[in-house]
Amino acid sequence: MIIFRYDDSFEGLLSAVFDAFTLKQWPQQILGPDEVQPLLSEHVHQVETTQEKYYRVSQAMEKRLSPVVLKQLTYVWFSQQIERATLIFNYLCKVFKSRQDITTNYADADILAIRKLAKKVSHERHYLMMFVRFNAIDNHGDKVYFATVTPRYDTLPLTVDFFQDRFADQKWAIFDTNRRYGYVYDLKQRHMMEIDEQSDLICDGHINDIYLGENEKQFQKMWYRYCQALTIKERINPKLQRQLMPVRFWQHLPETWHDSH
Repeated sequence: MIIFRYDDSFEGLLSAVFDAFTLKQWPQQILGPDEVQPLLSEHVHQVETTQEKYYRVSQAMEKRLSPVVLKQLTYVWFSQQIERATLIFNYLCKVFKSRQDITTNYADADILAIRKLAKKVSHERHYLMMFVRFNAIDNHGDKVYFATVTPRYDTLPLTVDFFQDRFADQKWAIFDTNRRYGYVYDLKQRHMMEIDEQSDLICDGHINDIYLGENEKQFQKMWYRYCQALTIKERINPKLQRQLMPVRFWQHLPETWHDSH
């Protein structure tokens, strides 16, 4: 078994594709720096990440692949699934080896797997855009709209352009509590941010009440009561509600909280 080990970056993965065609070696697995090596591996190649390799493979991808397929590969990368590197590697090698367009050959296991995983990430991206709820916090006298999220996949980078366009006239921040990073927008630029685990800003996945704006708790209660008032009891369908609005997002939706939340 041949193993390629890379630095767990997208540039490194494309460098691995370059090395495979240069060395004429086709590994069975692509492993990150901390992944355990199989016992039966015969040869391990350490991929050296370079901008030249990355550029040449990325240029070839743009020539051979449609924008839809490029987006699919991007989504698979942000899935953060263990198998993502090997899937993308096998996919690209098959595309570059073939003289025909095979990107819709779903009889191929790798091509089908890419499509399925990309679809899951795409759904999660849409969920994130729909179910983000901002809370006004007082940042040293400056109002900032802050939201916490817990997406299944690393979809936050895939949504920040949407939020910047949608809320260009407001200061906001979105923080992924699972991955401990987020983005903040200051009306001019968007920056990546991290919050120390010792900080008390976020408690149990929610913004600490002591940081909320003066009337924020009241607005949350009003929003909850407003949604309850609009509800037609005879048409309540819990099963359909859970399909359209998965329960795992409810912790971030004030309209699903009780008054005592």
